[in-house]
Amino acid sequence: MNWLFDSADEFLRKSTWKDLALLKICLFSVGILFGTRVARRDKLRVRLLARLTFLLTYIPLMGKYIAVLAGMRGRERAEEISA
Repeated sequence: MNWLFDSADEFLRKSTWKDLALLKICLFSVGILFGTRVARRDKLRVRLLARLTFLLTYIPLMGKYIAVLAGMRGRERAEEISA
């Protein structure tokens, strides 16, 4: 479980304010998906917009996070070899 927190810390160290803004927008759109309370005729448009926003923010964030994880694993392997 510690590796999860360590990877999150590493992600935040490598993040800029733009990454954190994307994260907030991403979470906001998930909140809209779960909490939408609009008229039935408008609900489809609101949900589609929220899904699109979520996907457009989630994909770059996860790409960066996966790169952080790969870098951490590479460092761990290098430490094992040098030890």
